[in-house]
Amino acid sequence: MRSKKNLLWIVLLVIATVWILVRRNEGTYQTDNGIVFGTIYNITYQYTDNLKSEIEAELKKFDQSLSPFNQSSVISRINRNEELVADSLFQVCFNRAIEVSKATHGAFDITIAPLANAWGFGFKKGVFPDSLMVDSLLQITGYEKAWLKDGVVMKNDPRVQLSCSAIAKGYAVDVVAHFLESKGVKNYLVDIGGEIVAKGKNSRDGLWRIGINKPVDDSLSVNQEIQTILELTDIGMATSGNYRNFYYKDGKKYAHTIDPRTGYPVQHSILSATVVAEDCMTADAYATAFMVMGLKEAEAFTKLHPHIDAYFIYADENGAFKSYFTEGMVKYIKKINQ
Repeated sequence: MRSKKNLLWIVLLVIATVWILVRRNEGTYQTDNGIVFGTIYNITYQYTDNLKSEIEAELKKFDQSLSPFNQSSVISRINRNEELVADSLFQVCFNRAIEVSKATHGAFDITIAPLANAWGFGFKKGVFPDSLMVDSLLQITGYEKAWLKDGVVMKNDPRVQLSCSAIAKGYAVDVVAHFLESKGVKNYLVDIGGEIVAKGKNSRDGLWRIGINKPVDDSLSVNQEIQTILELTDIGMATSGNYRNFYYKDGKKYAHTIDPRTGYPVQHSILSATVVAEDCMTADAYATAFMVMGLKEAEAFTKLHPHIDAYFIYADENGAFKSYFTEGMVKYIKKINQ
């Protein structure tokens, strides 16, 4: 009997030793951070070497493709109607944007740039628009007004301009995640401005814990009060909200989410929308679309598309914070703070 117990302990010791050696061969957990696309990135990954320089090289390539603030980028040249074949980064992003636009019947729209600029939330400084200007800009807004043909963006009007601001950051997260996987990294968390891809386990061998901030007006991003804590792995997540990018004019608040269908900033009760999806690019686009839709339409959409999970924080008629989340979101929720 004792020999069997001893044998069992030996087997357990061997298993533990092998596990430790495997973990050691995968490397220690590295943490890199910095500034990109006007926001902060934090990337944690388990690897034998530090990959910050290579990660930033990937982000630089991304910036050269999809940043409208970079005058030599692919998207800037397309907006200037230069003839060129778009690179693969742009084409993948554009195609996914069109897919989401069709699925949401235009609540998400890559041609929002002229309206975003006019309202002061784009890559050009706008003049506060009147109704005539909004009506005019709506004539050159609509995802069906731009399409790809053999890698070249075609437009039905040269005034059509593209903005990937509501999808590109999530795509950048996916690009970094794919780079890490190409290096054989199995455990990582990529966070660019709150858009996230989580894979494997954290340094404590648990799932990655992600906080959703309470949507308190906070243009300086100093408020870090947590509304909900999620535990994630092997998934992408993105949050869109109107509590950090806004301004007041004549006593009225104007938020950065523009409804492409009306041309005006949204005035819905949803304060933030968090979406969990197979990749961060998709989550990013749908988070924006749900902010445009408003609570009732967004709730109905998620019920028809169960592969998209969402957590909405909204204000009731008394201004109190309330939440709605899909059934599929339950498995990720670790804690809800009141």
